[in-house]
Amino acid sequence: MYKFFFLINPVSGGGQGKVIHKFLPEIMESMDFKSDEWKSEFTRKDGMNEQILEALSSTETLVAVGGDGTVSSVLSIMLSSEYADKVQIGLIPLGTGNDLARVLHLYKPFVDRGLLYLVRRLLMAKSRPFDIWTVNGKYALANYFSAGIDARIAHDFNQDRATGVISSNSVVANKLHYVKRFFADRAYQLKSGKISMVDHQTGVAENSDLTGHKTVIVGNIPSFASGANPFFKSDMSDGYLEVVCVPNMLNFLLAIAVGNIPVVGFFMKKYLLKSKKVRALTLDLADDEYIQLDGEDLSGKVGNRVTIQFACQVRMLSLEE
Repeated sequence: MYKFFFLINPVSGGGQGKVIHKFLPEIMESMDFKSDEWKSEFTRKDGMNEQILEALSSTETLVAVGGDGTVSSVLSIMLSSEYADKVQIGLIPLGTGNDLARVLHLYKPFVDRGLLYLVRRLLMAKSRPFDIWTVNGKYALANYFSAGIDARIAHDFNQDRATGVISSNSVVANKLHYVKRFFADRAYQLKSGKISMVDHQTGVAENSDLTGHKTVIVGNIPSFASGANPFFKSDMSDGYLEVVCVPNMLNFLLAIAVGNIPVVGFFMKKYLLKSKKVRALTLDLADDEYIQLDGEDLSGKVGNRVTIQFACQVRMLSLEE
């Protein structure tokens, strides 16, 4: 049984995963870990689910090295296995958004102090409880789910990357292309939609029409779209989700731009966007609506009815602020 198993996405962060794989032996040796106490592997496109399951079965702590999508893949496998309450999960952030790493206080140390510093801190870090939700009983929701303009942007970004329009893998180039996609897709709005939300206090379902809205954002963590925070008093281990229905472009820009600003952000989220805390929800959307889950494009993969429910809690490695 390994103490740590590093599962590394080799293309994340412009290929930084390969650099991390190269230097891990030196780092682990400097911390007095023997070679039989840890292991590292690159993720495989084919058979990745089996690879994750095998890793979970052979370690006390699985460290996902990559973006939010990499750790989301790990958590999806945990939902359907016996390891949710047995294996701790760590994260070394190499993606574009890195929202989960931000709220676990892993992103800034990595950017400011580098890989060696983060790995040393991470391997000594304490774990904390973390809610995991299911989307239609199949996909794991760790960070956020959304349908609307931001999901359209994510979809078009992924299409551009898949077709070679984006020629670079660098984080900066990816973010600049996101900005380009925003201006190209700025007129987009939900074609049709209804949402039914079960209130966290009363347990009563509240129904709303989303037709014509810019987006609906469902959050488990207080970070969205590379560090924005449109949610009011979000807590990632309270068994509740935060839902923000955004009716127009002004509110969408406010949600992205000022949510983290003290006082102003608090006022906006409490009185303008009115983030709602819920136990569960169901969305009825157009058949061809754009949908994203933890930054990954799910358009056309989940149908026009989306149900999100609490699944379990896992233990995530987190650094103190």
